[in-house]
Amino acid sequence: MSPAARPDAVRPEPLDPLADALRPDGPGLRGYLSRILDRLDSVEPGILALLPEPGRRERILREAAALEVRWPEPASRPPLFGALLGVKDLFAADGFETRAGSRLPPELFAMPEGPVVSALKRAGALVLGKTVTTEFAYFSPGPTRNPWNPHHTPGGSSSGSAAAVAAGFCHLAIGTQTIGSISRPAAFCGVAGWKPGYERTSRTGAVAFSPSLDHVGLFAAGAAGLALAAPVVVPDWQADRHSAVAASYADRRGRMGRALTLLVPEGPYLAQAEPGALASFELSLASLAAAGFVVMRVSAMQDIEGINARHRRIAAAELARVHERWFSAHEALYSQTTADLIRTGTAISDADLETDRAGRLGLRLELDALLDRSGADFWVSPAAPGPAPEGLSATGSPIMNLPWTHAGVPTLALPAGLSGDGLPLGLQLSARFGEDEELLALGTVLQPFLGA
Repeated sequence: MSPAARPDAVRPEPLDPLADALRPDGPGLRGYLSRILDRLDSVEPGILALLPEPGRRERILREAAALEVRWPEPASRPPLFGALLGVKDLFAADGFETRAGSRLPPELFAMPEGPVVSALKRAGALVLGKTVTTEFAYFSPGPTRNPWNPHHTPGGSSSGSAAAVAAGFCHLAIGTQTIGSISRPAAFCGVAGWKPGYERTSRTGAVAFSPSLDHVGLFAAGAAGLALAAPVVVPDWQADRHSAVAASYADRRGRMGRALTLLVPEGPYLAQAEPGALASFELSLASLAAAGFVVMRVSAMQDIEGINARHRRIAAAELARVHERWFSAHEALYSQTTADLIRTGTAISDADLETDRAGRLGLRLELDALLDRSGADFWVSPAAPGPAPEGLSATGSPIMNLPWTHAGVPTLALPAGLSGDGLPLGLQLSARFGEDEELLALGTVLQPFLGA
């Protein structure tokens, strides 16, 4: 049954970053935002993507009026003028408490607003509110539902961020990924999710999960919105590298006179996806090949079980160290799922943790070397094992995202059609370390061929 045919479904309406309504002949910023807030008032009770905020409408319209006074001339306005921003409730944001999806006292997480939130605000974005996260960005879910079908998970841990973008509440939302917390919810909710290369964006101002594995990224309706916001949050963004990929594709030629080449990682990693997702993945590859992309295949990550185990050990060990004092004082306030991971991590020695951390660079070098030897430009794989699972007690498996997070390479999840029961599927693109600019440019030229 299609989403529109279900009486309890919300028709997803993700917003474009540069809305036509902001043109001089449009309704003006406050009129435009009022329409979005009307939708939020109507739809949010069935989605629960945001933490409650009394007076949200009045605050946002007041801040919008201040924006109009500060930048009255459209030509002088910053790139995200009037864009609504969801902030995952791991991040400090001036005027908001941070609870990290937990029952612990919020004063434990009080800290100054970090560079990512502040940069987006300076670029003209207005904070819509805090978005729901799973407890401490792990697996204990919050109340958020998938806008495509409220009986299915939106994914996690950036549950509210993905759902808020999909439901049309905000243009951009901040997320974090330690295993698959941007790519997976983006795929489940039918939006775009960018996980930058490790430390291309600042982790300051957020409650940590695993400092060696945490990545701070963004959600938007599509790759174009992410490409608009990325230069704002990446201090050393190189616009010329971003534009070169898009320009070279105009005549279907990439670096060194070649067509852009996508590399499929064959083997046990790819076999972790569900059969239906793999069939849809092959259809996406056929569409891209017909559009002029070259699709190649190579055996990769034959030791995926070891990679998965190593990553999970790092996450557990570092979570235990981050939470040592909080857990000692407030153990009863943690969910059983998070508490068990902390106890597991406590038993991992510092020496073993250092050994596991060293494996991250080894995998990164291996993946980059395979691209080089194949003469390929980017990796391509499913963004999730399948569509969003039914039920709200779990957030689905991040297994298709884990190795790319482990290696710290940039990834981009894009909508890639629907499953047989009308739920979104996603395609995951991965680049060499440091090639976020090229990856987001690829996304803008590739997305129209995915049928989403």
